[in-house]
Amino acid sequence: MIPSTPSWLLGGTPASRTRLHFLGICGTAMGAVAAMLQEEGWQVGGSDESVYPPLSTFLASRGVSLHEGYRPENLPEDPEAIIVVGNAIKRGNPELEAVLEEKRFYLSLPEALKFLFLRKARNFVVAGTHGKTTTASFLAWLFAAAGKDPSFLIGGLPGNFGAGGHKGRGDVWVLEGDEYDTAFFDKRSKFLHYLPEVVLINNIEFDHADVFPDLAAIQLSFRRLIHLVPRTGRVFVNADDPNSLAVCEGSLAPVTRVGFGENAEIPIHILRYTKEGSEFEMLGRLLRIPLVGELYVRDAAMAVAAAVHGGVSLDSIAEDGLPRFRGVRRRGEIRAEVGGVTVIDDFGHHPTAIRETLRSLRLRFPERRLWAIFEPRSNTTRRAIFQQALPDALQGADGIFLADVARKDQLPALDRLDPRKVIEDLRQKGKLAFFEPDASAITDHIRTLVRSGDVLVVFSNGGFDGIHEKLTAALQQGCLQMTQ
Repeated sequence: MIPSTPSWLLGGTPASRTRLHFLGICGTAMGAVAAMLQEEGWQVGGSDESVYPPLSTFLASRGVSLHEGYRPENLPEDPEAIIVVGNAIKRGNPELEAVLEEKRFYLSLPEALKFLFLRKARNFVVAGTHGKTTTASFLAWLFAAAGKDPSFLIGGLPGNFGAGGHKGRGDVWVLEGDEYDTAFFDKRSKFLHYLPEVVLINNIEFDHADVFPDLAAIQLSFRRLIHLVPRTGRVFVNADDPNSLAVCEGSLAPVTRVGFGENAEIPIHILRYTKEGSEFEMLGRLLRIPLVGELYVRDAAMAVAAAVHGGVSLDSIAEDGLPRFRGVRRRGEIRAEVGGVTVIDDFGHHPTAIRETLRSLRLRFPERRLWAIFEPRSNTTRRAIFQQALPDALQGADGIFLADVARKDQLPALDRLDPRKVIEDLRQKGKLAFFEPDASAITDHIRTLVRSGDVLVVFSNGGFDGIHEKLTAALQQGCLQMTQ
């Protein structure tokens, strides 16, 4: 329970001179919601230790006031101001400590969304270990292409919108439902705050080892999400994933299974892949997407099923929506083409995502040599949990480079992934595989091996020390030398 919740807050409309102050405002989701609230008539400001473009200039252009660095004096003078505490904010932060000492009214970002936006909306929550961002982007675009102007909050940059958040005029909200914890004071999954009318569950695997002890704990959180869906709502679930089906048992809302298997109530039939896209059939229609591979067909199919339930016609989906989908940044995104070598950026950081992305790239770039470059950076892949699974996932490439474990000193040696052992296992599988400690060393080594026609895919959920730019510069230098 949130103590003494102001009545105007529950109404979701701005009161006179009411301020909101965001701790960690330059996080992608925090910044998007701050801008939405400013446009809705609230007075919004915030602090962050890293205030830099493009998000800082975006917020400033929306009239949002920014403070660089965390200091108690950054807090609004009005003691009734709402403080929105970001997921990255920890105890010991000077502004947070002042909020607690002064007994200020504070909310997490998911709670702010719930109270200020979601209580009067039809909320479509896209959840699952893999594909959340792409599926949510598909779904938001299908509503938008049909003229419904949805609101959305997506943890990525959809190509059709150019921003991860938007407050539309329609009654639909599309939310990427993250199972990660909410805030320092609320260790429940974020998606439990989103008042779901419709839930999509793509798949469930073990991830987020810093938050969940095992798969059972993750499934418990998903069960809690399912039990929030009203009887008038609906759950769409991957018919081919036992872990996902298990969490839907006992749902009071109707459950619709979508997938390739015999038990799917909405079956998907893949017809063919080309270099330009995928064709599949569902709900009696031939559908085409400009993305290649089963993982993208699954994402699109889940979005199609939910969009039809939300009132979008199959004609709009087939003719206006899917063919014009422009993908998501950092999901198989081409970053450079130099001397016949293609450099691709991908957010994949889980063995399943890496394996499926490599399969997709095989279809997209047939007969080309494929290099995978992986940074163990997420809180799960830094650990030894995927020591056996990573070689199996990465063997889909012709050649592999692994960097050292990010922030490895934060983990005991016995608990850390051993990248050299991953490389050894890959070599035993007959693969060209190399360990190099960082982006610069990888670039220096791989430039001696690549040739025209190769495809380099970088897997990381971070910046990887600017490796894409380093690879591009090295390839450009190599081309220049070849022409001299």
